[in-house]
Amino acid sequence: MATDIRQKIQTLLAAPGYHPLRRAEIASKLRLDEAQRRDYRRILDEMLANGEIARVRQDRFVLPADADLVAGRITISEKGFAFVIPESPTTGDVYVAEQDTGVAMHGDKVIVRLQRERRRQGKTSDKPTGRVIRILERAHDTVVGTLQKTKLFYYVVVDDPRFVHDVYTKLALNAQVGDKVVVKLAEWTSRHVNPEGTIIEVLGKADAPGVDILAIIRKHRLPLQFTEQVEAEAAKLSEVIPAEEIRQRRDLRNEFIVTIDPDDAKDFDDAVNVDELPDGGWRLGVHIADASFYVTPGTAIDREASGRGNSVYLVDRVLPMLPEKLSNNLCSLRPQQDRLTVSCFIEFGPKLETRQVTFGRSVIHSKHRLTYKEAFARLESKDNDELTRELKKMWKLASKLRSQRFAAGSLNLDFPEIKVRLDKQCRPIRIEKNINDISHQLIEEFMLAANEAVARKICTSQIPGIYRIHENPDLEKLRDFREYAKTFGYKVGDVAHRQELQKLLTAVTGKVEEYAIHLALLRSLKQARYAPQPVGHFGLSKKYYTHFTSPIRRYADLVVHRTLLGTRRYGLNELTKLSDHVSKTERIAGEAEQESVELKRMEYFHRQLLAGKLDTLDAVVSTVRNFGIFVELTESLARGLVHVSTLDDDFYHYDELREQLVGKRTKRVIQIGDKLRVQVARVDLFKRQIDFRVVG
Repeated sequence: MATDIRQKIQTLLAAPGYHPLRRAEIASKLRLDEAQRRDYRRILDEMLANGEIARVRQDRFVLPADADLVAGRITISEKGFAFVIPESPTTGDVYVAEQDTGVAMHGDKVIVRLQRERRRQGKTSDKPTGRVIRILERAHDTVVGTLQKTKLFYYVVVDDPRFVHDVYTKLALNAQVGDKVVVKLAEWTSRHVNPEGTIIEVLGKADAPGVDILAIIRKHRLPLQFTEQVEAEAAKLSEVIPAEEIRQRRDLRNEFIVTIDPDDAKDFDDAVNVDELPDGGWRLGVHIADASFYVTPGTAIDREASGRGNSVYLVDRVLPMLPEKLSNNLCSLRPQQDRLTVSCFIEFGPKLETRQVTFGRSVIHSKHRLTYKEAFARLESKDNDELTRELKKMWKLASKLRSQRFAAGSLNLDFPEIKVRLDKQCRPIRIEKNINDISHQLIEEFMLAANEAVARKICTSQIPGIYRIHENPDLEKLRDFREYAKTFGYKVGDVAHRQELQKLLTAVTGKVEEYAIHLALLRSLKQARYAPQPVGHFGLSKKYYTHFTSPIRRYADLVVHRTLLGTRRYGLNELTKLSDHVSKTERIAGEAEQESVELKRMEYFHRQLLAGKLDTLDAVVSTVRNFGIFVELTESLARGLVHVSTLDDDFYHYDELREQLVGKRTKRVIQIGDKLRVQVARVDLFKRQIDFRVVG
């Protein structure tokens, strides 16, 4: 009944001749009986709260679009402006200037009124512009920050730079000035008045070891412990694989199967092996931990894993999706131990045409656990032992698959990863840049092949499932990226064509601006997400793609395993909700992970500054403005500003057309792509900003 009433309301309000009616008038038009009217009042209020309808003058109701209103989630940038991502996919993102965000906070569900002039930062824009007029739903009611005090009152400086107001509070829970605290916000109705809140948790002194990471965990509402019920269920799981279970599976324990993972990895959820066939073809085996055998739908472990959505890899710890007995033991493909797996076998012909794909439950006995560094050393060596021969055979296939993938239009957006090494007090002592070398690429190609094969199987079998999708980019953003790439001196064609993007990415390979251009392109593309519709993957240039290879750390993969094996069937509505949920938890995890790395990278340079031990660092100019130049460090990839006032060898003026600083006396030119030697001049830990000065 509720669905019928909701549909009737939407149909009435969308009718061509409809004019705004009051609540009772709508009920009369719908000819509802007394029982239906009781449901009607509740449903109308729900639709109003969800932004499906809007209330206008004199308590009348319309569809939001008819009143130039848009409902959606607001994403606020650190610079203050925001975008509202509409609930309806038919409407584009709405730009909101900083002064028009009202009391909205990042992630809130809001209603914006569209503005006719559609101007953005002084320039006309094709994108709609709006002003927040109502908060429909707060994303969160707590913030994390540092307690401070004036002569008259206490306040909390919020850690999130997107929250520009301090929060007034009173002392509670023995909190002291300088403590990191969690504050529950009271109702906030005016942007011109600071919000108020109550301290509900004291995390410790802001500079105490580990408190900074704990603050990130609280800020993103990440779970630290598993419930007693989850731990109790995990404790009951047997470490002995039943003989009957092994008999029902494909026994691969005599195959030469290995794992290759980062040196600090604790959970190994994928293993591989390769056979060369007599006719020049190949057989690839990808073996993934069978988490679905241990995690039964409806159990406490399953509910917790679903809620978490994924594991979170912070700079000093892992917050796993599954309890340790599963993630680090039963589901971890440890060497020289029998482990239950789900295997994907792909047989390729001599020209890499796919001849046969099979799937099934299996049991393996990994022969070796290799780190990427160990695998790379063997791939580069002249050794001829069995392990090295097997690895080189694997790379022979992987390199062919990689070449084939790029020939088919896949974009090479590999990014170097930053690893911050910490001491026992959680202080940063070293920053390392991990390069995506051939050992990483070997595993990457095999995982991509398996993910694609599984997605194709689920789709062609017409079974409802979850896919990993990456929609086509917005053309306006691609054009903005093209203009940015041209500032580095590249001749760039129409980047709406994949081949032009590939040509540019090839041209910047190995250049100092490679990272900056890769990052700019990534920001111009849409964010990959999960969905029950296989709309394809733009970045990988694949029609079918999903995530199958990491069920220990991604709930989407666990769902895909159950779908593939037929142990659980999901309805479309359920998959839609699951896809939205795990896409959201993935974004939250990514933000927390990046924030933890950035925080420790900042702390590393701050400690150097305090100690007076300043290294001279290689950097490249990434942006030029009239007030200075932004540089990026070659090794740590940290970014910061060299203010024009610190360039004391000359007086520089800004050439806006060429984006250059030009010395008045020396005619020295500083432009994008220039290599410089710099030292740290200032670190603002709160704003996460570094200032550099040029040396030499």
